[in-house]
Amino acid sequence: MWSANWSRGPVGWTCAARFATVTGSTKQELIDHLLAHAVRTGEFTLKSGRTSTWFCDGKQTVCRAEGLLLVADLALETIPDDVTAIGGLTAGADPVAFGVAAVAATRGRPLRSFSIRKESKDHGVAGRLAGALEPGDRVVVCEDVVTRGTSPMEAAEVVRELGAEPVMVMPVVDRGGTCGALAEAAGLDFRPLVTALELGFPYEGP
Repeated sequence: MWSANWSRGPVGWTCAARFATVTGSTKQELIDHLLAHAVRTGEFTLKSGRTSTWFCDGKQTVCRAEGLLLVADLALETIPDDVTAIGGLTAGADPVAFGVAAVAATRGRPLRSFSIRKESKDHGVAGRLAGALEPGDRVVVCEDVVTRGTSPMEAAEVVRELGAEPVMVMPVVDRGGTCGALAEAAGLDFRPLVTALELGFPYEGP
């Protein structure tokens, strides 16, 4: 977890942040944050056309500073030491990738971030890539919430096409319960930070 001391100096307010070892309570704090801000109950229509009694808008956690810091704490405990980059398909992966890489830098851990566009842009040289992915990188593909698991699998394929090696799929929330099998079939480790069951809800697969 983290703590911060604010002080006022001659040029304004500054913050000295201190990071402590992640404990089991960090995961519970993330679960509590998701339940307070991201999880909704009711009747929802999914992309597949099916209906569900619950929905998780992960951006309500990863786009809040305190939520993103909890995600980064757990992610950096999960990501192997030899991983050099983190990213995924825009826009679900973007705040996770950028936030985790930024927090990693405060801990002396080099980790570059990137985003995969849904379509190639028709100008410039980067195509679908935005960011600092390099050939030969060992990559964690991230996402805020996965249900069917198609977005991280698409991102992993693009990463391979760009000459890097995806090694892990790491969603903040595994809502569907099916992405793990897709990742395994693609030779990737699957490490969600939180599962639907841990939030107290059933999986909502395809």
